[in-house]
Amino acid sequence: MSLNAIMTTATSGMMAAQTSLRVTSDNIANVNTVGYVRKTVSQSNLLSNGMGVGVSIDAIKRATDRFLQSASLNAASDSGRASVVASTLDSAQQLFGNPSDDTSFFTTLDSIFSAFSSAQDDPSSSLLRTQALTRVDDFLSESSRITSSLSKLGKDADTRISADVNRVNDLLSQIDGLNTDITRAKVAGADATGAENVQSGLIDELSKLMNVQVAPRTLGGVYVRSTEGLPLAGDGSAKISYETSPTATGYLTVQLANGSVQPTPLNITSGEIRGLLDVRNVDLVNLSDQLGEFTSRAAEEINRASNAASSVPAPTTLTGRNTGLDAQAAITGMTGKTTIALTDSSGVIQRRIDIDFDAGTMSVNGAAGPAFNTTNFMTQLNTALGGQGNAGFSGGALSISGSGGLGVAIQDDATTPANKAGKGFSHYFGLNDIIRTNGYSPYETGLTPTDPNGFTSGAMTIRLTDVEGGRIRDIVVAPPVGGTMQDMLDSLNSRANGTGLYGVFTMNDKGQINFTSNATTPVTMSVVADTTERGVGGPSASQLFGIGPAERSTRGEKFFVSKAMDADPKLVPFAQLDLTQIVGGSPALAIGDGRGALALAKAGDNTTAFGIAGDAAAVNMSVNRYASDFSGSIARKSATAASRKDAAEAVSSEVDSQRQSEEGVNLDEELINLTTYQQAFNASARLIQATKDMFDVLTGILG
Repeated sequence: MSLNAIMTTATSGMMAAQTSLRVTSDNIANVNTVGYVRKTVSQSNLLSNGMGVGVSIDAIKRATDRFLQSASLNAASDSGRASVVASTLDSAQQLFGNPSDDTSFFTTLDSIFSAFSSAQDDPSSSLLRTQALTRVDDFLSESSRITSSLSKLGKDADTRISADVNRVNDLLSQIDGLNTDITRAKVAGADATGAENVQSGLIDELSKLMNVQVAPRTLGGVYVRSTEGLPLAGDGSAKISYETSPTATGYLTVQLANGSVQPTPLNITSGEIRGLLDVRNVDLVNLSDQLGEFTSRAAEEINRASNAASSVPAPTTLTGRNTGLDAQAAITGMTGKTTIALTDSSGVIQRRIDIDFDAGTMSVNGAAGPAFNTTNFMTQLNTALGGQGNAGFSGGALSISGSGGLGVAIQDDATTPANKAGKGFSHYFGLNDIIRTNGYSPYETGLTPTDPNGFTSGAMTIRLTDVEGGRIRDIVVAPPVGGTMQDMLDSLNSRANGTGLYGVFTMNDKGQINFTSNATTPVTMSVVADTTERGVGGPSASQLFGIGPAERSTRGEKFFVSKAMDADPKLVPFAQLDLTQIVGGSPALAIGDGRGALALAKAGDNTTAFGIAGDAAAVNMSVNRYASDFSGSIARKSATAASRKDAAEAVSSEVDSQRQSEEGVNLDEELINLTTYQQAFNASARLIQATKDMFDVLTGILG
């Protein structure tokens, strides 16, 4: 071997050692740098005609493990999702308060029944009446506050999703841009690890927001894809959008860099954004829906008792709730018997109208009165009142008044009570409700499939989404004008223009409409917009029947104490009409009668039918029992979410620890490398010195 070849070989060794020393010193300097990945030198021997002629630095690489990196990214995504769900459900649970505290939401319901129980002992006490109304108001105010707060949590999630999506787009753009720098450096044979470290840190941040798949590019850098394989970065960055609506399920779309101009639905299964979508579209909506169902049924049972009772003296006017129906539709389907009594200030009956809905007859003061049908009921009722009172129907509400200071009291027959949708005559129309509402919950209209649907205009836009929250399609359905309720159901369930391919709308025996998803391809239904109108100025279909989570999840804030009773607590119905008393005889309403108060005190123990609400199944139980189960379910959901969060964080921490042990800088190893490369450098230098000495000797001989 020539001296020149020896010199070249030694020089390559010294340069390789120098490069290795530089890499080692960089590792040592960055031992505490967050996100720094240890660098290694890849070298190989140089060959010439089969002979070794030195060493070559092939590349400076990051000490990464693709499998550990993938595991770490997935664990970070799972942790991000679990963390945001646990945090939100914990906040939601705190809204209800500690069930063992006197100030908790469920305790306020117990206070209502306790207050009515106390009032039973002294039904004439104005103070006890006022206290009872105050307890009712406390319960309804808490329901409204919690519903509003849950809605705010949903809006906060909306805001965070939008912010996270903007950050994701920024990260994808930066990751894609760094690919160019990394490729340029690798092609030029330069050190690209700095840009790769920055890119890796951006990918780590991205994985906390949404789960992605990462694969290396041939010329350096990475490809980033969604879980279903959509290209997000690598050959241009995609742009993700969050499509939100105040009333419908929010979802993600993506505009691919080299794809169709039409946005593509984007499904993600983990990450902070997935968790926010879960709480925004599912968890908070379910919780609000169940709260609304609970408040509705509690109000229903209190009103059931109040409508079976009367104040003393009876109120001169009873005005019902807005049923959302016209007079004929409201009367249609009423069965059984009821009595309307006009009483004087002493509680003596002055006029009595007994109504038999099955026979279509009325009797006045025991004598035969006018016959009626659903078309002329209001006219015939006014005839039966005979000038001593009058009845009217306006804005979906029935009202009955006494003339000349006469009061109005209503009592259903004890043997065959009036009934529609499981409610008595006064209860169905809400004539003597203690608790009023601006809505229509519990959406039991009493309509049947053969009844006219009554909708005169507008259409409903229904959104269907899959189990992952991805939008399937929006469907526009217009109720057939002049058609029956069955015609309306057929339109909703049409396989061509309705939801028939995905689920079915049905009407139960109380006139409530429910949507059931197909079991094979589960979907979620929500209402984007609803311009339908029942009659002129009437409710929309979603309002009247409680279609869609937006309507159902806000009903908990629509209840309030009767303004008339709040202004005059004497109107609180603590007595019951005694129908054994004849017209002009002894008082049928007595001041000391506390039977109505006793019924109100026991209202929480009555078994009632709770419908499907959120993720809670339909069930028959008392209001008090449902309150206990509901309280327990809130705590269980929060505890489960917290447990999942702890487990996800533990897994993420363990995987990160393993990844750090592979990618991080170990000072002991680096110091050993430092010594090794120093010795290699010194050896190469000595070889160069020896070559120089030999060259000097040869030169001297020749000289």
